[in-house]
Amino acid sequence: MNGPVQLALDLGVRPALGREDFLVAPINAEAVAWIDRWPDWPLPALALVGPPGCGKTHLAHVWRAQSHAAQLAADAVAGWAPGDFPGEKPACIIEHADRVTDEAALFHLYNFIAEGAGTMLLTAETAPARWSTRLADLASRLRAAPVAEIAAPDDALIEAVLVKLFADRQLRVAPEVVSFLLTRMERSFAAARAIVGALDGAAMRAGRGITVPLARDVLGRLGR
Repeated sequence: MNGPVQLALDLGVRPALGREDFLVAPINAEAVAWIDRWPDWPLPALALVGPPGCGKTHLAHVWRAQSHAAQLAADAVAGWAPGDFPGEKPACIIEHADRVTDEAALFHLYNFIAEGAGTMLLTAETAPARWSTRLADLASRLRAAPVAEIAAPDDALIEAVLVKLFADRQLRVAPEVVSFLLTRMERSFAAARAIVGALDGAAMRAGRGITVPLARDVLGRLGR
């Protein structure tokens, strides 16, 4: 992302969540392959796992566009009904699926999806085998599900993520700013998101562009 720095405008954050916007790298290639393989999944459920901010939600949006899946919050699984899935083959996404507390409702939802030859995408930070699922029949079904894992990012991907996060906020930042951040930040998606958000806010408050001195000041205040 080359070009001069421009002043930040408070236009809100509008992430680009299309398939073409997803940054494919060795750490997530397997997960992307599973999404692209749909609907040829061997079992009704697929677990998409990885650290916070790694792209699970983005890939879930990509899959939802393909499958027209219903989206259920973990705390809303208890209230699902067949009418929530109008398609010929039911499909759903449950983000943070390891936080579902009504295991009986999730068990019945899984069976409903399976009986309708449908599919469900479950996202979490860890694989179902590590969830504290008490209902034995549900646990056996979840642990049988294929797991598509997104690993921790390398430097090249963190750099690409920084560029994308700035673009999502409609910010144009000089390459030297990105290079400065890359050599001084924690290698995680969560850290990249926090730093870009802090820089955006600091730039707006100061009425200036995002520069290396501003980045140094923000990183100092963040304790990085």
